[in-house]
Amino acid sequence: MSWQGKTVGYAITGSHCTFEEVMPVIQRFVDEGAKVVPIISNTVLTTDTRFGTSQSWQKQLKDITGNDIISTIVEAEPLGPSQMLDVLVIAPLTGNSMSKLANAMTDSPVLMAAKAQLRNGRPLLLAISTNDGLGLNAANIAKLLVAKNIFFVPFGQDNPVKKPNSLVANMELIPEAAYEALQGKQIQPMIVERKTP
Repeated sequence: MSWQGKTVGYAITGSHCTFEEVMPVIQRFVDEGAKVVPIISNTVLTTDTRFGTSQSWQKQLKDITGNDIISTIVEAEPLGPSQMLDVLVIAPLTGNSMSKLANAMTDSPVLMAAKAQLRNGRPLLLAISTNDGLGLNAANIAKLLVAKNIFFVPFGQDNPVKKPNSLVANMELIPEAAYEALQGKQIQPMIVERKTP
């Protein structure tokens, strides 16, 4: 598929264990011709973990996209009036950020970008990564599933035995799901079986 002439917003929230999985996806968008605008949450901006430092992940994002990272609410706000993004992908989307999105809270650059995208009636694609997707966050998933212009990357249980409430998107399907979202369609099937450890 070609992303020539398209601008993809790519937002990342603090599911640090999936960062390594999504970097090749961002590279794929770039390789297929998209301009990619990187956006990160406050957690990604400030937190070092066993999966890598904040600075190293930010460097990868800048190196892959060739663009400055949007890392404040003030920087994200103009995405609304400018109508810059053809599609906004949030991948990974944590349960914390998902619950705020579902309840109209805007306290991070990623959530401001999402609000701006929805204001413009343009597609917002969510790739969830949450330990309580079948727990308390199930209600928030349900709210977002029926919301206009919100689409999901196919997801499933990543470890049904040890973490029965955990849901993670199949990150490899992000470009295909984004392409469908641009057409106003939800990629199917939406609920998939994931490889378990």
